[in-house]
Amino acid sequence: MFFFFIGGVQPKTVTLDDTPRLCPNCGLTQARLKRIDHYISLFFIPIVRIKKGEPLLICDRCGFTAPEDQAYRAAEVLRRTPEPLRCPSCNTLLDPSFRYCPQCGRKI
Repeated sequence: MFFFFIGGVQPKTVTLDDTPRLCPNCGLTQARLKRIDHYISLFFIPIVRIKKGEPLLICDRCGFTAPEDQAYRAAEVLRRTPEPLRCPSCNTLLDPSFRYCPQCGRKI
């Protein structure tokens, strides 16, 4: 009698919280709190979890991955960063000290 065992260790992503969060990389609310666990598999079916992963913030749009605590700090910095000043006429980026747009000459 001959037995052939096909198995191995494979990662499995588990969603911990499906609430969309702010991605520190792209700035969109497409990130979800997930964890990557490692399982022993038999014929590609996960059987036994051998390693429980740490919670990660993974963006569905850009693929950015960060530990949960670092992602919150980066998102806070992103929220506090002011929008760059732009000319209302030609949409050119401006220095806050400018009174006139150097591109179109319009008063800001």
